[in-house]
Formats: sequence, C-alpha cells, structure tokens
Amino acid sequence: MTKWGATVIAIVAAVVLQSSVLPIYIASPFKPDLLLVFAVFLALRVSFMAGASLSFVLGLVKDVFSGLYLGLNALSFLLIFMVVKHISDRLYTGSAPLFVIAVSIATLSCALINMLLLVMFTASPGIAYSMSAGLVPHLLVNAFVASFVPLIPGFDRLLETP
Repeated sequence: MTKWGATVIAIVAAVVLQSSVLPIYIASPFKPDLLLVFAVFLALRVSFMAGASLSFVLGLVKDVFSGLYLGLNALSFLLIFMVVKHISDRLYTGSAPLFVIAVSIATLSCALINMLLLVMFTASPGIAYSMSAGLVPHLLVNAFVASFVPLIPGFDRLLETP
C-alpha cells in the first residue's frame, strides 16, 4: 500500500470515529479533534499545495459533520496549516514532543479563530463563554491523542519525496 493510500484510509477512519463513534461514548469537551491532528500532521509532512488543499477539505468535512457554519473550520484549518507549515520549514519535524506542542497550539488557535469569526459574523451572545468552558479539556485530550501519533510506524518519514 502506498503512503497516500494509508493516509487516506487513516483520514476516513478518523472521520468515521469523530463523527459517529466518539459522540456516542465520550462527552463533548472530552472528544479529540482527530481531523485537526491530521491537519497538523499534514503541515509537518507534505508539500504546501497538497497539504493546504487537504487541510481545507478536512475542515469542510468537519463542518459538514459538526452542523456549524460551513467553512468555519475549513478556514481555521487552512490558517493553522499555513502557519505550521511556515514554521516547520525551520524545525526538526520528526520530533514527537514538537508534534504534541504543535497540536496543542493548533487546538488553541482553532478555538480562538472560530471564536473570533463567530463573534464578528454572528449575533450569538455568550458564544465566547460557551466555547471557552470546554477549551482546557479539549486541549488536554488533543495533546493526549497527539502523543500517540509518533508511535505510528513511519511517523518520521515524509509522505512525498522532495
């Protein structure tokens, strides 16, 4: 199986887990954002063009299954991808602690970008409080899930040859 085939299978499995399995068994602030973890993984491992389009699509998929405004997470994932990709060109990206830190910062950034966009473009009072109430558990769960990703064989290899 090719590297891209394995990546597509992992993304489909993450979408199924995040949209249908995890909501049944795990309370809302404790659900990991597997698609955001994949977006950070793509930022560290693939080229800009392939990763930007894939991270945008991952955000759209999350928007479709979450029931929020279409394009909100897509824009957030794309912005996070671009920042992480810009920074990752200067770092050793095969490091497991770096990946956990990048996912943690991406989780905070995604919540901040979503909150900023919702406050600017919607008339929903109290949205900042309701989003910030579950931020710490969500951050910890994403960091916990991200700590398992480097255990996957081939984590330190690029998906594309430069």
